[in-house]
Amino acid sequence: QVQLVESGGGLVQPGGSLGLSCAASGSIFIIYTIDWYRQAPGEQRELVATITSDGRTNYADSVKGRFTISRDNAKNTVYLQMNNLKPEDTAVYYCRADIRTLVTGTRGYWGQGIQVTVSS
Repeated sequence: QVQLVESGGGLVQPGGSLGLSCAASGSIFIIYTIDWYRQAPGEQRELVATITSDGRTNYADSVKGRFTISRDNAKNTVYLQMNNLKPEDTAVYYCRADIRTLVTGTRGYWGQGIQVTVSS
């Protein structure tokens, strides 16, 4: 009933930038906390950034100063701007959101993931 779709991934050289978007659709009443995760080959999925409903943000130490998470509540969309990308940023990036619907109440939803590759 609720779907999250990521977009904006691709291939970029070290030092370059990419912007990711995650748009939620469906029977949405309200979106609370939204996260970006990533999973590199052979690694566990890790939390990259979080933004709360009141706009507070948190970042993994590895991306502080380089990544920025933001949200547009009118568009039900969260963004991740990634600057000064490094090869170790290569991963599949996933958005996750706590979403309330009128039918099921509040629960977490995951996007399908999008590839980001940083390579020269």
